[in-house]
Formats: sequence, structure tokens, C-alpha cells
Amino acid sequence: MYCPYFRGKQFELIVLRDNAEFLSNNGIHPIIEPVKSDFAALVRAMNPLNQFNVACTVIINPQAGEEPVISADIKAKLFEDKIKTFDNISIGYILHPESDVRDLIGVLTQFPERSFTIIHYGYTMGNDLSAALEAFDNINMHVFIEGYAGKLYQRHFRKDGVSRILIRDGFTTRRKNAQYPPSEHFSDLHLTYLDESMDGFGDFQIVGDDYSETGGPAYAVAIHLTYLGVEDDMFIYHFLSDQTDSPTNPGGKFREALTKLIKEYNRPKSTIFKSKACLEYVDLFTKKHFPGLGSVKKLSMQHHIELIAAVLKRE
Repeated sequence: MYCPYFRGKQFELIVLRDNAEFLSNNGIHPIIEPVKSDFAALVRAMNPLNQFNVACTVIINPQAGEEPVISADIKAKLFEDKIKTFDNISIGYILHPESDVRDLIGVLTQFPERSFTIIHYGYTMGNDLSAALEAFDNINMHVFIEGYAGKLYQRHFRKDGVSRILIRDGFTTRRKNAQYPPSEHFSDLHLTYLDESMDGFGDFQIVGDDYSETGGPAYAVAIHLTYLGVEDDMFIYHFLSDQTDSPTNPGGKFREALTKLIKEYNRPKSTIFKSKACLEYVDLFTKKHFPGLGSVKKLSMQHHIELIAAVLKRE
């Protein structure tokens, strides 16, 4: 099982909305952490996910951002209103170092008919937590964020019928786009998650776990594209613009970066997977069109999900 982790920015929600049928057909379980207090875009994404019965998780107590979305608003406006009847959506709860388990118990008790995903993101009292959760049979999934939930901690959460997912951040964020190398290793977790005693795996796609409300000025444009190496472990290309000394002309910089992507795409024995997202990149190149940097990131996220799905189909 593949569980990509999304922060609910507009372009990420569009990825979900536009690929709902694909996610359903490939058994992909998205995890969504809302980062906007206006839930209109989130609900628009949830509608097709519900239509195609995509099992997914919406986090009820977000932690991302300087002012995380208020949990009570998500309860009242989403789970008790807009998506109340969407049975495909599980409630996600983040356990971080300052978490009060009594709050989690309260939410589990308040929504006994709703399935839950527990996201272990720095909480350390595994033995006590496991004992407190034993009384609840509506927990369907434990998600461990690598680096924030060690193997000893993970051992406390083994129960028949409850999936265990490991999420690894394969994307190494640089302060400036110009600092990215041409390519680097991304992850082998899609090959090794069973060795980690997990039922599935996830990642933060080509965005990474480091959350920021807005990106800085684009002195350089980077197109990030994952691909498979010789032994099927995953790497990532960083196609960079040649211009890096000014925040102006993003369209021209995109063209420079896209030209490098297309050159690699057309190379005999290219390592780039021929995804639908890549065909859209080819179309943008042909039409000489710049769709905006958010759309560029959306296409690369879609490509990554298509690539993971293709790998899992081969297993």
C-alpha cells in the first residue's frame, strides 16, 4: 500500500482531485494535512475521492505552519458537516512530542463509527499509548514518520487487522533551487518496506516534509522528477534553469529547465518513466507555454505517483 502525504495546498489538492479514479484503481491511500482554514478547495478535492471510493485520511489536528488550522473547525465544518457522509475518509490524528493522549481518546470516542489513522510524529510514550488505545477497534492504520518514531517505539503497535505504514522523506530540500545537483538518490522504501515489518509505505513526494506557507522568489527554476535506477531504487532529477541571478523571467527559466527535461526524456534508453504527467510536460514544451510554478510542481507530483503505481503493479 502506498500512502503519499499531502499538505493541503491548492496544487496538491488539484493533484488529488484530477487523479481520483487513478488513485482508486491503484489502491493509493492519500494522507492530507489541511493547511488552509478555508475548506472549499479541500471539499472540492474530497468530492471525486468519495465518488471513486478512494480510501484516504484527513488529519483533524494539523501541525504544519506558524498558525495551524484549528482542530475544532475541522471537526465542525468537515467531519460534522461537509464530509460527514463520506465513509471513505478516515480521521487522522498526529501524535507529536507535546500531544495529550486524552485529546486523542476524546476524538476516538466522539467518532466511534469513523475509522482512524494514527500518525506517530515524535510522541515517545509508546507503551502507555498502546495500552490506552487497546479499547478502541476503530483504529485502522498506524503511520510512522521515519526519524520521529523509532523501531522500539513501533513495536508497541502491532495488532491484527491494523495496517502499519512507514513514511520516509526522500526529498532533500535546499535553501536555493540553484543548489540542487543534477540528480541524487531518493528512496528504496518501495522495495524494502516489508523488510521494515510494514504493510505499506509513503513519502512527501517531490515536496519534502519541510513546510513553508509560500516559496521565495524564483532566482532559479527547478523541475524535480523521480526515476528508477538500475536496481529499481528511486532517484530524482533536478532540471535547473541556466538563469539563477534574478527573480525575473520565470517563464524563460521554466523553458530552460524544461528543455533539459525533454532532452533526457527523448534520449534513447532514457530513465524517465513515460507518465501522463510527462506527456503534459512534452505538450508544454511543444506549445511553448508556461503554466505557472504551482502547476509545474503539480505535474511532478503526479508523475511521482504514477511511477510508484507502475512499480507496485510489477510486484
